[in-house]
Amino acid sequence: MRGMSDQPERWTQATVHPDMWADPDDDPRDNEDSPDGELATLLDFLTNYRTTLRMKCEGLDPEQLARRSVPPSTMSLLGLVRHLVEVERDWRGWITDGDPVPKLYGRKDADFDGAVADRAVADAAFADLEREQAATDAALAAHPDLGARVGRERIVVRELMVHRIEEYARHCGHADLLRECVDGRVGQ
Repeated sequence: MRGMSDQPERWTQATVHPDMWADPDDDPRDNEDSPDGELATLLDFLTNYRTTLRMKCEGLDPEQLARRSVPPSTMSLLGLVRHLVEVERDWRGWITDGDPVPKLYGRKDADFDGAVADRAVADAAFADLEREQAATDAALAAHPDLGARVGRERIVVRELMVHRIEEYARHCGHADLLRECVDGRVGQ
């Protein structure tokens, strides 16, 4: 366990607000215009949280991505990416009437346990995330009515959308802390 003196010093590249990740003019998540309508707003929030997660992982090598938080937790940035791959796959099971797709990484917690400091593992996780996000987005796009009930459980599309946003938001909070522990970069 690292002592307090082993912690990286906090830093940011922002010049306007030194407690932020990036200056507002450089932030890819800042939209000048609010989206029109509920679905567009939900999709905008989801996109921004997905972008935030990627930003938190940018510039890190496999060892840094796989670095665990505090024992006994197995959480790491790479583990979060792999976990969200499994989450996206799971959402598709709620949308369809068919059988859910099997876990990509195997047994329970393999998403975190298998997040090892290896370039191939890291690259595969980001490719998997992109693919699974696109597949879930496509499945939900077939149901543009937010009040529609889908899947075996007849869950409302709006609930799925809000829960996806909640899942990414929660894990972006974890990513803030994990990244700061890795190199001192502060959240936003």
